[in-house]
Amino acid sequence: MSVILSTGTGIAIGLLGLAMLLCAIRLVRGPSVADRVLALDTLYVNSLALLMTLGIRLAEPAFFDAALLIALLGFLATVALAKYRLQGDIID
Repeated sequence: MSVILSTGTGIAIGLLGLAMLLCAIRLVRGPSVADRVLALDTLYVNSLALLMTLGIRLAEPAFFDAALLIALLGFLATVALAKYRLQGDIID
């Protein structure tokens, strides 16, 4: 692995970890429900990016499968939370 790729992925992993920490703080402290939902949505996107970066750094294809699963579950959770906020009920 080249030095540039190793350094770049190392920096990206660190910054994504920091972004996830900040999102977790907003998730706990958020003044409103909308802030918490947005923090949760951003947290799953950051975890998706972190898994992709780890998959590139370690050249392991299993990380990409896990990232796809997180993307699917995160999208479904966002849709369910949005529907609950709009209608007060998830199931019609």
